[in-house]
Amino acid sequence: MKIIDRTVGLGVLLTTFFGVLVLTLVLVLGNIFKELLDILINNPDVPISTVLAFIALVLPFSLTFTIPWGFLTALLLVFGRMSADNELIALKSNGVSIPRICVPVFVLAATLTLTCFWINIEVAPRAEQAMTRAVMEIATSNPASLFQADEIIDKFPDRRVYVGKKEGDKLINIIVFELDDAFMPKQMIFAHEGVLSPDPENSRLLLRLFNARFEQRDDHDPQDVNKIQQGIVMKEGVFPISLSKFFEEYQGTRRMSSYTLSELSDFLAKGAGERETEAIVEFNKRFSVALACAAFALIAVPLGITAHRKETSVGFALSLIIAFTYFFFIIMADTFRNNPAAHPAVLIWIPNVLFFTLGSYLFFRLSKR
Repeated sequence: MKIIDRTVGLGVLLTTFFGVLVLTLVLVLGNIFKELLDILINNPDVPISTVLAFIALVLPFSLTFTIPWGFLTALLLVFGRMSADNELIALKSNGVSIPRICVPVFVLAATLTLTCFWINIEVAPRAEQAMTRAVMEIATSNPASLFQADEIIDKFPDRRVYVGKKEGDKLINIIVFELDDAFMPKQMIFAHEGVLSPDPENSRLLLRLFNARFEQRDDHDPQDVNKIQQGIVMKEGVFPISLSKFFEEYQGTRRMSSYTLSELSDFLAKGAGERETEAIVEFNKRFSVALACAAFALIAVPLGITAHRKETSVGFALSLIIAFTYFFFIIMADTFRNNPAAHPAVLIWIPNVLFFTLGSYLFFRLSKR
């Protein structure tokens, strides 16, 4: 029996490893292009070590999806091949039942489920926090990369900045809006050109403006254009833009996926307010997605044996259909996470209920044949 366990277990484990490796590379490359493309284009001098660190931080988030999917693909391929080669018939002829053959599979499923749960509640959230900080550090190491031509930059809570065009590090035709607490403009600065430089010691950017002109809005009625007062004109001046407020804004609006399970529990205990439904959905998601490996183990073994094919393409096609069906409900729950009427916290458990029920039924039928 040890030989059987070792053969089945090692076959599934190695196939899972290669499946996870390929799928993770695809997802990691996708995230890199999504998060880093604009910054790398505007800041080509970013060190390769920073890019590699960013890749490492994307990995945990990708693994929450690729581990279950890779495990599913491995089961379909391994048991499809064993069925096609009549190995299962030979084992059953020698008195080895299907449940006994699957013991190493269920041990591996339990191990991967615990691994996914640990990644979901601790590793992936901390990696996302570090990844966001890495993106901000890349951007702030070259402040000009934060500003795009002919766009209004709204990354700073108390500032809105418009840049007409860019010539290298030089910004041309700049308009700076200083906002009050109600996000109304209280002062406007027009400048022919300007240059940004970082001031990391004071957690700010320094905007050096040339040929700047000021307009002051009325404090009590900032919308009344008749009360605008023309201010001084400066040939050159340095205006600080605080990054501390920028970081505070990020902390206040951070994504729920960046909370560890303990932080999420504290957030709910203290009263999540308008984000309560979103937080509850995220809390349930950590447990639901971790169970994907166990759900896939139940349904993949019967389907792999029933498919009775050696071809790798059949296994991949089946894994694609099953994984898409499973993660479709997760995506739908995420989509409606701010809509309590859609019951997203219930919706996120539907794939597990469906797959565990169907998988148990198919596995029971298979074991009785």
